[in-house]
Parts: sequence; C-alpha cells; structure tokens
Amino acid sequence: MPDLEETPPYTWNPLSRFCDRAPDYAKYRPSYPAAAIDIILEGMETQFPIVADVGAGTGISSRLLAERGVRVLAIEPNADMRQAAELNPLVEFREATAEATGLSDDSVDLVTCFQSFHWFNPEPTLLEFHRILKPSGRLAAVWNEWDKNDEFTAHYIDMVLEASNLPSNEKYRTTVEYLPSYHLVDIKHHVFPYKQDVDLTGLIGLTQSQSIVPRSGSVLQQLISDLQQLYAQYCDQRGMVSLLYSTDVFLAKPKPYR
Repeated sequence: MPDLEETPPYTWNPLSRFCDRAPDYAKYRPSYPAAAIDIILEGMETQFPIVADVGAGTGISSRLLAERGVRVLAIEPNADMRQAAELNPLVEFREATAEATGLSDDSVDLVTCFQSFHWFNPEPTLLEFHRILKPSGRLAAVWNEWDKNDEFTAHYIDMVLEASNLPSNEKYRTTVEYLPSYHLVDIKHHVFPYKQDVDLTGLIGLTQSQSIVPRSGSVLQQLISDLQQLYAQYCDQRGMVSLLYSTDVFLAKPKPYR
C-alpha cells in the first residue's frame, strides 16, 4: 500500500483498483443527500442541462442526477464498474478518463465528481473540465466524509484505517488545493449531513468496497471479526447501525477566456 502522506491517490493505478470490488461498490456504497443535488442544480441557466459525471463508478450519483430529469454522460474508465451499474434511460456510460473525456469543447453545462476527484491528475483534469464546460457551466466536486464526532463512525474509521495501515483519510481531498487556479473562479463550499443505515452484511460489504482495505488474507479476516464485534455493540432493535457523514459540495465556475 502506498504511503498516502507521500504519494497522491491518482498515482496508485486507479484504473484497476476497483476491478474486483464493483459488485460491493454498487450494492453497499452510500448515496448522497437530496440537498446536495439541489444545490448543484440550483440556478442552472439551461432547463435540461447536460451533465458529465466524471469517475461515475457504478452510477450512484449519475442516477441521482438523472432522477432530476437531466441527461448524464457517465465517464468511467473501469469496465467492471460500468458493467455493475444499474441502467437508467437518461444515463449514458462512456469509457474515458477525467484527463481525456472525449467530449467536445463547450459541450456540457455541468461537470460533477462524486467521491472521485482524488483519483484524477488534477492539473490536466482541470484543463479538460475547463475545455468541455460551457462558459455558463459549473463544476461540482463532492465527497461523503466520515463524521469523526459520531462514536460508532469514529470506531469504524479507526478499524478501517488500521487495517489499511493509513494514518488518516485527509489527503484524499486534493481538489480544494487546485480549485483556486486560473481555471476556476467563484468557488463555494456547502456541507450537508447524511446518514447511512446498514445491517451487518451491509457494514462488511461497504468495507470491502473500499480500495484501501485488503481484499483477502489475515488482516481482512481480523477486520471482519472486529466489525462483527462493533456491530454487536451498537446495533439497534432493527438490527441496524448508522454511519454518519458530512457531505462536502465544492462548486466553481470556469474562468472566462473567450
């Protein structure tokens, strides 16, 4: 496992990191609060915007956007992730990368990156986003961040990071460092609470969907054992536990250059 403090995630061969995790990803990853989608689409100049959802994975965010009636071009280089996606008539998956989307100049009203920007090489990616965005368009970069103030969530984080041999997950959010460049202006930050209720199967599936967690071996088995004990300590009468998140939404507009 690379040292997260020294090497950015986009250097970890991200195109293959989720090849064997796509089914767990599709089934167990958290969604996003409706308020986050509201703020992303609020005030769009086009009634039926075209969205490039970059790093779309199994289409969790793409479907949320499509449910609002917008057309979504889901950019995802990993074939396993695309194949695990649930189909939606307004979502069109395309095999491409953030650095080379294959889209035309000034062709989209909105670029979204849900839980994905840290896998992109930021400078060529932002140049590409600036190229494909219409002058009136916007970029939305979104993360579900674990709420470390919640007792159960904090214990869960500690277990996952210990198994992953990583000190923290703070370095994932590299977008904030690059947004105040000549590519993007009018940067705004919004935060929304979100809760994911899962049973024991869901808790283990969520954990196994994360690329930083070992896929097999004694470390994974110990982690599963620890999660079973954690679940038994905190599950409610429904047999559920709740993971709390803060959903960060960063919005920005392309700097005019025409």
